[in-house]
Amino acid sequence: MEQERRRKKRKSKKKKGFIIALSIVLVLILGIGVYAFTVYNSVASTLNRTHEPLSRTKSEKRTEQVNFSERDPISILLLGVDQRGADKGRSDSLILLTVNPDNQSVKMVSIPRDTRTEIVGKGKEDKINHAYAFGGVDMSIKTVENFLDVPIDYYVQVNMEGFQDIVDAVGGVTVNNTLDFTYEGQHFAKGQLQLNGEDALKYSRMRYEDPRGDFGRQERQRQIIQAVIDEGASVKSLTNYGSILDAIGDNVKTNLTFDEMKDIQTNYKDARHNLEQIQLDGSGSKASDGIYYYHVSETERTEVSNLLKEQLNIK
Repeated sequence: MEQERRRKKRKSKKKKGFIIALSIVLVLILGIGVYAFTVYNSVASTLNRTHEPLSRTKSEKRTEQVNFSERDPISILLLGVDQRGADKGRSDSLILLTVNPDNQSVKMVSIPRDTRTEIVGKGKEDKINHAYAFGGVDMSIKTVENFLDVPIDYYVQVNMEGFQDIVDAVGGVTVNNTLDFTYEGQHFAKGQLQLNGEDALKYSRMRYEDPRGDFGRQERQRQIIQAVIDEGASVKSLTNYGSILDAIGDNVKTNLTFDEMKDIQTNYKDARHNLEQIQLDGSGSKASDGIYYYHVSETERTEVSNLLKEQLNIK
């Protein structure tokens, strides 16, 4: 009964109409949405800069490589990396998408950055976002795969420091702010805000003044990403696609090729109509050394894992 109640609670969080946060790949990387293929050569050139394959050809949790033409369900890990200067950075935003074109749905799990789990390849437990600092995208993917016990087929990495260039390239963004706060000398009042790149980055980074902590920050990051997508797809961006593609080329990495993105657009686009956001319930506490961790129970982890396996048609 309790499991069924929690399952129904999660279903109530479904949202219609927001594209598969593939959005970042299919709209951001492909530039300006509907007319992207009219600037095919510029887009293809940009994707040569964004393409960065993994050290493996497929997940160890897959027996066969996914086949787009057969509409196999796929998973994509979105990483928002806070990289400043020479610092390699940490993946402060981790979102796992599982896309099933047959039932036309997407399940999106936001993984709190402070989640304590085994860091695969390091032989110890730590915050999940530290996996990126230890071993880059490859270690992050293996750690998330181990944590949720599902394969990760693709990734999209966005440099949050350079993300302000993308915001500026689309002419700024509009967001609806629900929390009055000040961060790094900038005041953000409640209500509709017009943000340039620098302010958008500050808006998406604050978490300590937010009563929801990292969950509040994740929501603001999703607001900025969706706002960029909306602006990037607007008519006014038609005259500025060069700057947009330059900003994407400088700040986005993915193991998806241009041909794979086109195949996804062809075979998976209808899944955008049914997006369910899944929250990993847990509790936070400080360890004996004073470091804060977010703890997800084995019961919760298993329940979310089973939901994702069902979505990926994994038995």
